[in-house]
Amino acid sequence: MTGPEPPDHADAGVLDISTPEQFAALAHPLRQRLLFALTHEAATISQLAVRLGTAKGSVAHHLKTLHTAGLVHITETRKVRGGTEHYYRRTGRRLRVAEPRAADRAALLNAVAQEVDRSPEEHLLTLRHLRLTPQRARRLRETLAELVDSTEEDAADQPVHGVLVVMYEQERGQS
Repeated sequence: MTGPEPPDHADAGVLDISTPEQFAALAHPLRQRLLFALTHEAATISQLAVRLGTAKGSVAHHLKTLHTAGLVHITETRKVRGGTEHYYRRTGRRLRVAEPRAADRAALLNAVAQEVDRSPEEHLLTLRHLRLTPQRARRLRETLAELVDSTEEDAADQPVHGVLVVMYEQERGQS
């Protein structure tokens, strides 16, 4: 498997998503689950298969796609019983979508919608349209990003929650 050389995870706070391969990789719900699982610690294909209740072959296939797209990287390789075992880790703590095309956005949002549907707990989904000056819109964008980035995580035994923040300017003429 080949993929881009990963940055040091401690310095890899934000990974810009911009290539068709990255959008395609994010468009599958299992790949989203793999990314969640690899946020805090590295894991092998076998460990991920057990954790997610999925076949090892399926995990291997989807990890290869994520690795090729540069969304995960190999942190360690070990020889085990005559084979090679790779430990994978997510490349960036936070993913930022840079100028997606409509089809890419739709695929990504569809994968997130499927994750929301699988959520065992009540979720929050809110849409609000606000009239804001460019300066206030920029401040709100910065505040939302800061809120997501600065939220401290709880212990590893606590459930993982997905947070998707979208802010956009509505097309002129719509109100």
